[in-house]
Amino acid sequence: MNAEDLKHALDAYQTDHYEEQVYKRLMLEFLHHHPQDAMLRSCSVGHFTASAWLLNKTLDQALMMHHAKLGIWIQLGGHCDGHWDALQVAIQEAQEESGITHITPVRKDLFDLDVHLFPARAGQPAHYHYDLRFLLKVTSDEAPQQNHESKELRWITKDPTSVPNTDRSIMRLHQKWCNF
Repeated sequence: MNAEDLKHALDAYQTDHYEEQVYKRLMLEFLHHHPQDAMLRSCSVGHFTASAWLLNKTLDQALMMHHAKLGIWIQLGGHCDGHWDALQVAIQEAQEESGITHITPVRKDLFDLDVHLFPARAGQPAHYHYDLRFLLKVTSDEAPQQNHESKELRWITKDPTSVPNTDRSIMRLHQKWCNF
């Protein structure tokens, strides 16, 4: 996979959510201006990330993490670090952050898009995360194992009151899953 493949994946992505239509345009513009370093953290204005809305084996629960450094509940995911295959990055991040090794895509195309400003921290300026989100599932009976990146891991249900973060992008992921 390369910049052109990502461009095609973004071009093919369709959504009824206005904010995602804006994010898609922003991602395509960013990719156009940063075809060599869009996947690298060294791109100081921003970079692509990949995340997972990780479902359990029966698809009726999703795993969220209370991020240790950010102090908020979010989906699993992380930096692409030079890898253009964002789906593989999302799977790897979900494996690392959940401790579950048997994870596969529910679908291989993009599930959601988000662009957000990541705050300045420890010698790193504020920058944008262009988050490519995928719908994944656990294919085993493994239980999640917390690591240093999280304070807690929690399965949530399709009941919106089970979601510990009511941020618009998280609730959009939840809504899409409920309508899937």
